[in-house]
Amino acid sequence: MRMRVLRRADYRRMPWKNGGGWTTQLAAFPESGTNAVAPFDWRVSIAEIESDGAFSAFPGYDRHIALLEGIGMELRFENAETQRLDQRLCFVPFAGEAPVYGKLVSGPVRDFNVMTRRDSCRAEILHRPLVGPMVFFPDATWFVYLAGGTASVKGPGASAIIETGEAIVMLPDATGERAVLDGGGEVVLVRFLQC
Repeated sequence: MRMRVLRRADYRRMPWKNGGGWTTQLAAFPESGTNAVAPFDWRVSIAEIESDGAFSAFPGYDRHIALLEGIGMELRFENAETQRLDQRLCFVPFAGEAPVYGKLVSGPVRDFNVMTRRDSCRAEILHRPLVGPMVFFPDATWFVYLAGGTASVKGPGASAIIETGEAIVMLPDATGERAVLDGGGEVVLVRFLQC
């Protein structure tokens, strides 16, 4: 597997597509630079929500969102039941074209977002404790976010230490070799599978 370690300095802060706030793009494919409206197959980001307001529309995309920091927020859908984000890193899926209004429970929040272009790929997302080694097979693209703690990662010809708030992108390659993450803390694991 090919690995890319993402430090905080690698992330890109940009305005929301609708101009209503800010998001920090952790990773995207293909890379979109600082352009929040550039098309992508998948994107992982952290949004800063300081007031109630409408979400940006992303027709043709599937979204998964979870509370990262703060008390919580309600996702008020025009044609579906309201979903409450008040448990850390518990993901709620919805269609990117669905009209959604975010109502803060008590004060600002930061939320974790995963988006995939529906006709290109899909995402499987897990929030897990890190209490020893995890092995990643080169069967898909993996995005690993260290939500707490410290970890080491080893792959073919590369190794690194990551801290809370840093991430790794692992891409399959012709070697077919695995990567191993080891340490203590908590992780968000996103497995991107082609459709």
